[in-house]
Amino acid sequence: MTRIRPFLPFLAVGAGIGFFSMMDAYMKSASIAVGVYNALLWRSAMGSLLMLPIWRMAGGRWPGKAALRIHALRSVVAAGMAGLFFWGLVRMPMAEAMALTFIAPLIALYLAAVVLGERIRASAVVGSLLGIAGVFIIAAGQFNDGRGTASAWGLAAILASAVLYAWNLILQRQQALLAGPGEVALFQHVFVGLVLLVAAPWLAVLPPAPALRDIAGGASLAAISLMLLSWGYGRVEAQALVPLEYTGFIWAMLFGWLWFDEAVTPATVAGAALIVSGCWTALRKPAARARETTSTPPLA
Repeated sequence: MTRIRPFLPFLAVGAGIGFFSMMDAYMKSASIAVGVYNALLWRSAMGSLLMLPIWRMAGGRWPGKAALRIHALRSVVAAGMAGLFFWGLVRMPMAEAMALTFIAPLIALYLAAVVLGERIRASAVVGSLLGIAGVFIIAAGQFNDGRGTASAWGLAAILASAVLYAWNLILQRQQALLAGPGEVALFQHVFVGLVLLVAAPWLAVLPPAPALRDIAGGASLAAISLMLLSWGYGRVEAQALVPLEYTGFIWAMLFGWLWFDEAVTPATVAGAALIVSGCWTALRKPAARARETTSTPPLA
């Protein structure tokens, strides 16, 4: 039985969230250029081609029926989640969109109890509430500064995506217990691509070179992030890792500023501080618990 350092799953998930936020910036740029559907379709194709040889070289085997079912289910949820999120993201700043998605981790904490049978610890609840308070401070600052916000449809799309994201977080834990990181990354790209192919005869177009570059960057970052998240979620309870999702807001602020010149307000900084405090509160006790959950399947 291989033992790992207890902080490594948290480090892997934190890095995975950072890479996913950078992927959001690439995908926002591509979605503006060629539309959300084509950005997601070509990202799935590129991600599948990227992951297939990696999965094979790592000794990948065709998954069993249980793993295939969870791959397919999570991919359907992910396709809807990503489509709604990027559609809304095109219509609003990255940090503001990310703030709205933070209803998802709080929902996921309770879904983890219902679906996975996990016990909700007080530290996880307190940490999540601190994070949510930080998000509300940021959102209030965004909505009251007179710079304009998302349209009602963009706002609705982000909120609908957040609900699907909460379900995705739970499926992510279930998937990580059945399959290795390489398998998770490959089959999610493949199944999401198959879902999107249904509309290809009517919507698919070949993106121009700059958009293809952004999509390729997004596909690479998505593959790396999926493997990191799968590895981490396979070794620690979902509720212990969920508060780390709040750090995505900090990355969204950074990449929104670098890519799209989106301003960072004092309210944003104050809210981010609360989010970090919430993550720290929630992770202090779970870190000790991680020592007991390191005997999960090894990297595939």
